Amino acid sequence: MTTHSTWLRGVAVWRALLLGVLLALPGLAPAGEDRSGFVRVEGTRFMLDGKPYRFAGANFWYGAYLGTADGIGDRERLRAELDQLKAAGIDNLRVLAMSEASGFKRGVDPAIMTVPGPLHEGVFDEALLQGLDVLLDEMARRDMKAVLYLNNFWQWSGGMSQYVSWFTGEPVFDPDETGDWNGFMQNSARFYAIPEAQKLYRDVIRTVITRRNSVNGRAYADDPTVMSWQLANEPRPGSDADGHPNFPAYRQWIHDTAGYIRSLAPKQLVSTGSEGAMGSLRDDDLYIIAHATPNVDYLTFHLWPSNWSWIDHDDPAARLESGLETSLAYIDRHIDIANKLDKPTVLSEFGLNRDGGSYDPASTVTARDRFYRAIFARLLERARAGDAIAGSNFWAWGGRGRTTNPDFMWKTGDPFTGDPPQEPQGLFSLFDSDASTLQLVSEHARAMEMLD
Repeated sequence: MTTHSTWLRGVAVWRALLLGVLLALPGLAPAGEDRSGFVRVEGTRFMLDGKPYRFAGANFWYGAYLGTADGIGDRERLRAELDQLKAAGIDNLRVLAMSEASGFKRGVDPAIMTVPGPLHEGVFDEALLQGLDVLLDEMARRDMKAVLYLNNFWQWSGGMSQYVSWFTGEPVFDPDETGDWNGFMQNSARFYAIPEAQKLYRDVIRTVITRRNSVNGRAYADDPTVMSWQLANEPRPGSDADGHPNFPAYRQWIHDTAGYIRSLAPKQLVSTGSEGAMGSLRDDDLYIIAHATPNVDYLTFHLWPSNWSWIDHDDPAARLESGLETSLAYIDRHIDIANKLDKPTVLSEFGLNRDGGSYDPASTVTARDRFYRAIFARLLERARAGDAIAGSNFWAWGGRGRTTNPDFMWKTGDPFTGDPPQEPQGLFSLFDSDASTLQLVSEHARAMEMLD
């Protein structure tokens, strides 16, 4: 005969089981507790399923290319490398979601958008878009998050200067041919004020965000795998020397475009892809003004000490300590800005050359490891203190990619690495053989995940 206490215990068990089932159903979590799988912003923190979300991730710009069918992509490599990254605790990937066919010497080929149509609408390579479908589906299977950027200030994927060429009829302004980077940056910034370019850009945004994944049938805008949409890779108002007149158009472009993305993807976050003050005419105040809009959910900044001459390209060990001091101060400034704006921030690009400026995957990375270790220590210190730093993405995952070209420069048909086509393959890539650096990232990922 069942006693009353035994019966009560049985009821309690069944109630607990039923509650577990209900909590797993969308919309039935307790009030205020989000179980949707989408990353949210709460003050200076990311939240995921009711818990703080912090990460150590990677840049994986060519992920959609690897997901493309045979002839361009390498799905076996994609799956193997996603497994390797996931096993290391690296489950947040920043990925290029749009490229434009261009006449640039160092532009990626093929491109996702071929030419603008007669009504300023995009003409897209469906095979490459399906590569993005495959990438997102494989990431979802591994419970990974994607940050997808929809344009590029730089030439390696076509980007803003290609839009300018299309709608002015001028040849592309190619810095790899002219050496004029100041002129190139000013030319790219013309993009913000060309109505036809903005119409095409809106069409691109709408095409990608409203796309339905051909693998799993899920609409991109309803896919919690997508953490965030970024307006572009490293958008700038122009060159440091001449960009100030472009700033009003740039600021308005951020506000309006971020608002448009939010209208299409209200469940997902929006960020700009900015480098921070160094991408804002080296002016903290301009960076703050541009990112104060409520349409931008969180901040980003990048850290390139050898590109910015804080550390030597050819011998990163030579001025490593002084360069680190400047780098750590740059990190602190941007975390302080995020605290002020009450938004999370992500160090979404950082990297350093291999020892001796080598591009060879077999070369040592002693200085780079010292750099990574110091950067991660500062990010963890600030996160533990409750500051606004929420994550990082190193630049960049090179995985199995290798070049056999004597000049180390990428050519159409070559395997992809973390370094885009305008840079030597191996410049900043973290290859699958870089065990010591990968271990540092993995340890940092675990430490960030353990924080309350």
